[in-house]
Amino acid sequence: MTTPVFKSIDKEEVASLKFPNKEVLADNTLIKQRDNDLKRALSLGNLEHSKIKIYFEDDISPKYVETTVWGLTDKRVILKQNMVIPINRIHKITS
Repeated sequence: MTTPVFKSIDKEEVASLKFPNKEVLADNTLIKQRDNDLKRALSLGNLEHSKIKIYFEDDISPKYVETTVWGLTDKRVILKQNMVIPINRIHKITS
């Protein structure tokens, strides 16, 4: 299996992307890790305004965005200006 190549995009581009409903992670351990990483990213965003990288996949290709996480719901990550990325489309989060 080949590792996908993630293309950097500006956070403003997120609003124009389309996201399928399918989960991108097949492993429950990776899903739990992603949930923990998202909670940490939310804390970093709210307390320190630290930017993180979110690696995700829309309906076309793998991408990543460097941004601050402003909020979390059970299904979405909320970025500035109410832009959202569905959690089930996120591969990983790094600081």
